[in-house]
Amino acid sequence: MEYIPTEIADVVIVEPKVFGDARGYFMETWREEDLNRAVGHDVHFVQDNESRSSRGVLRGLHYQRGEASQAKLVRVLDGEVYDVAVDLRHDSKTFGQYVGVVLSGENKRQLFIPRGFAHGFLVLSETATFAYKVDNRYAPETEASIRYDDPTIGIKWPMTQGLLLSEKDQNHALSFEEAEKF
Repeated sequence: MEYIPTEIADVVIVEPKVFGDARGYFMETWREEDLNRAVGHDVHFVQDNESRSSRGVLRGLHYQRGEASQAKLVRVLDGEVYDVAVDLRHDSKTFGQYVGVVLSGENKRQLFIPRGFAHGFLVLSETATFAYKVDNRYAPETEASIRYDDPTIGIKWPMTQGLLLSEKDQNHALSFEEAEKF
């Protein structure tokens, strides 16, 4: 696997080696010791999650507050999404900045997002199956979200019309200024 740095040093693109032939393909998607070496600290995943969404669905920008914060390793099994990580670490050089990456079943790229980030994605294909590992269990009482269109962050989403958001993301998401920082 290749670990590719992004504009935010702690967010890493993981590009697996894919071995294909007439039967299909094989790839290793994750190896704990390699990821730990690439990100410079130990990450122990405790839960896997998966969702399926249709074109225009925007999920996020979600995060868990305090000790419930989660590091994530995200990927798309089929389809294509624009995936975003926003730095909420107040003493970081990249505080308030974001990384946006296209992940797809075709490019097989993954994105490692450390604790202290809000995360979201927009489905660009007809449908997409999204899978991710987290290093902390889901704690609904600590969950929060930031508006996907917050002007302080200024995410340049590849689609802006016909978006489908949950009621929570549409009507109850915080501004960047209101969001808890780490």
